[in-house]
Amino acid sequence: MLMQTHEARLAALREELKRRGVDGFIVPISDEHMSEYVGDYAQRLNWLTGFGGSAGFAAVTLNHAAIFVDGRYTVQVREQVDGNLFTYKSVPADSLGAWLAEVCEAGAKIAYDPWLHTWAWVEAVEKQVEPKGVTLVPAESNPIDAVWADRPAPSPAAALVYEDDLAGSSSAEKRAAVADWLVKHGHDAVVIPALDSVAWLLNIRGADVPHTPVALSYVIAHKDGSAELFIAPEKVTPELARHLGNAVTIRDRDAFESALTGELSGKSVSLDPDFAVVGIAQALRSGGARFTFKQDPTILAKAIKNPAEQQGHRDAQVRDGAAVSRFLRWLEIEAPLGGVDELSAAAKLAEFRGRDPGLRDLSFDTISAAAGHAALPHYKVDEDSNIPIPPGSIYLVDSGGQYPGGTTDITRTVWVGPGEPTAEMRDRFTRVLKGHIQIDRAVFPQGTCGGQLDVLARQYLWEAGVDYAHGTGHGVGSFLGVHEGPQRIAKPSGGQAGTGQELFAGMILSNEPGYYKQGAFGIRIENLVLTEERRIEGMEGRYLGFETLTFVPIDRKLIEKSLLTTEEVAWMDAYHAKVRELLSPLLEGEELQWLERETQPL
Repeated sequence: MLMQTHEARLAALREELKRRGVDGFIVPISDEHMSEYVGDYAQRLNWLTGFGGSAGFAAVTLNHAAIFVDGRYTVQVREQVDGNLFTYKSVPADSLGAWLAEVCEAGAKIAYDPWLHTWAWVEAVEKQVEPKGVTLVPAESNPIDAVWADRPAPSPAAALVYEDDLAGSSSAEKRAAVADWLVKHGHDAVVIPALDSVAWLLNIRGADVPHTPVALSYVIAHKDGSAELFIAPEKVTPELARHLGNAVTIRDRDAFESALTGELSGKSVSLDPDFAVVGIAQALRSGGARFTFKQDPTILAKAIKNPAEQQGHRDAQVRDGAAVSRFLRWLEIEAPLGGVDELSAAAKLAEFRGRDPGLRDLSFDTISAAAGHAALPHYKVDEDSNIPIPPGSIYLVDSGGQYPGGTTDITRTVWVGPGEPTAEMRDRFTRVLKGHIQIDRAVFPQGTCGGQLDVLARQYLWEAGVDYAHGTGHGVGSFLGVHEGPQRIAKPSGGQAGTGQELFAGMILSNEPGYYKQGAFGIRIENLVLTEERRIEGMEGRYLGFETLTFVPIDRKLIEKSLLTTEEVAWMDAYHAKVRELLSPLLEGEELQWLERETQPL
């Protein structure tokens, strides 16, 4: 029998917990690979609670239930999750461990799925609950799966070959580099569960996860340069088998756990603490392997794009820039008439992107945000939250596409007429723009990390007594994840991963400062940039800077020119001249006229 209400689903889960003799269960948004986006089969939190955000978790005991989200989802969680069933909790102020310690009796056993959590997560929660006498216990199977009668099966889509000319390096070359790393660190093998790492290492792609072209699979790479790919047999085509060659053994995904327990016995194995779930570590330990936590050796290599990947990005950005420009012209005409809402705007942008035969997918769900919704940095429009774009307001659109050569991510904030933006809007927009220009123009010595650059983007907002609560920049993949580590530009405090990562030539980052006035409007300007070496006359040591990759007009109606320096005006004019140069060949007629008008010098 299918359960339609969340109340019935919660009740069924509690009955299953009683049957298993446990007092509670933790429900994350996660899959076995610690992916940012997960397939429908892994959307257990959404099924149980109705929450549709991309980050959060629930905890259910026999008598209590709570849902934990961060500040991005404060509004959304209340719209989607029944407050009579789940207490709303805000992280990091509220912690799971403290809540469990509060609501559980001494001796309570709280189950978790060891294939959906990392070792560090378990240790952190255990520290908080053990003084109360509460124990975390790994579940043999996920209790939600036992009561979710119509749970979708994992995607059966075939894995695809990613051509070496796009990848810029063969899988054999990449595996040889991993083998060298294993020998250097004294390991026999490394277990790679992160889907984008598997895809990068073997030069394969897939269609198993929304917006990220990866195939559900694992790799065990060995110090002799060989590897084993664990993947469902229906995903393997003759072309894929030929591409992987004799040095990569293709095995059934269901054989992965037994390979960990049996075949690595006595071996030294490396695991990435951010991606290797407890289930992997437990299987290795039970089989007699020795494991050490170290960063996956593909992660830094994947982040440093080779010349082919860099050029692929440039090509993708131009194609994407033409689509976004067509959309902005359409929006300028249609939105002031009052007939455009957030959903129809997002659909129209997807339509413009979809005219390019090279587009494979969007790189994430479009943030199409009007009026006060634009003040929610990670707002996700749906049928319930959708509003018309009001004439005489600010509209923010953050979007991207997946192209064979690269992954795009761009935000533009525009004024929707009639009328003029307020002085406050122009002031805030221009301060965001000034910070964006400072990141784009930054020159810094080798050894600099993203956390050291972050203040450049915020300084003009701080002068006005305002700030923004998200990072300034994240890494981006090559026809892979739109959010890719380890590099990041963000405030160093708060333990944010990646802010201490040294930046290297070849790394791609977003440059996206913003400003958000709650309930009124939001502003963000985002381009992607490529880290590159810089030559400076008389320089001592090596220096780096950024090459701009994203070229789409920035709304001149929101710029307060008197706040810009001569150098900043020159940057704007040079940027718009480059936009015109790159996009003009792809546009014609009235679209080209619009582009020429929007890129006139300030």
